[in-house]
Amino acid sequence: MKAIGYQQALRIQEEASLCDIELPIPEPSGHDVLVEVKAVAVNPVDTKIRANVAPDQGSWKVLGWDAAGIVTSVGEKVSAFKPGDAVWYAGDLSRQGSNAQYQLVDERIVGRKPSSLDFASAAALPLTAITAWEMLFDRLNIKPGREHAGEKLLVIGAAGGVGSILVQLASQLTSLTVIATASRAESQAWLEQLGAHHVINHKASLSKQLQELEVGEVDHVVSLNHTEEHLDEIVAALKPQGQFGLIDDPEALNVRALKSKSLSLHWEFMFTRSMYKTTDMVAQQKLLNEVAALVDQGILKSTLGVNAGKINATNLRKAHEKLEAESMIGKVVLEGFK
Repeated sequence: MKAIGYQQALRIQEEASLCDIELPIPEPSGHDVLVEVKAVAVNPVDTKIRANVAPDQGSWKVLGWDAAGIVTSVGEKVSAFKPGDAVWYAGDLSRQGSNAQYQLVDERIVGRKPSSLDFASAAALPLTAITAWEMLFDRLNIKPGREHAGEKLLVIGAAGGVGSILVQLASQLTSLTVIATASRAESQAWLEQLGAHHVINHKASLSKQLQELEVGEVDHVVSLNHTEEHLDEIVAALKPQGQFGLIDDPEALNVRALKSKSLSLHWEFMFTRSMYKTTDMVAQQKLLNEVAALVDQGILKSTLGVNAGKINATNLRKAHEKLEAESMIGKVVLEGFK
């Protein structure tokens, strides 16, 4: 089968950073489904692993943690899927990724693809939908419906993949007032279209802008990038006993700054369940099926920003460069092999 992989952790400008290769088609067993990959999305995790994690000597590492495709065969313990089913998923960090024509995935972290979306539009959502859903409903323990009326959520760096679905989930499913941040006019317009009640600029003082909007302090903050740079403003923006969630990897974080306001800290990492084989792994299957239903009902929409063409090394290198430039609106997706 065709695949894109690498043998050395390199800068994306190096041709060997991602290569077109041939690998054998894997065989499913146990809870695995074998998926014929139709479309993939690229995430910051792809770029971080490519730049920092080398495979064993002589081996190829295949990236990719967002895909939509068709089940072609299943392991003996599979009960949720059969050949021919259209599925979507974000995969498992400890296994080969979706930048290949065929991929093995544990059925417990696979969901049915929304029937209203094509494969490219569907591939844009799984990783970010899981991350946003787990952050909002599991880590921050926000409840759908009217329970949080009057409470305010600030989402920092909201125009990327996770922010684009988090804003939708919060504005469509909860009673939170959603304040999103973006620094460019086009990304601010994107967030308004997705349902943000206010959009402010994270390159200026967040707390001052909130005061100018007469929003005041907020109950919850989710920081999606450059958290270390924003920490002082996050603390200033939060109410006493507020909640602070993040997904990025700051080199250092002064947690003592949270003490005087008794702020709680919540980290979300969507690979935790698959990485540790938690007893509730199947929660991600249920989550993805629920998101698919919301998409098919027209409540949520795809966050596809750019379709970068066929799935090959050249196009994937360009996609990695886009993400590393940190100027994406929504998600970059590739579709089909050539």
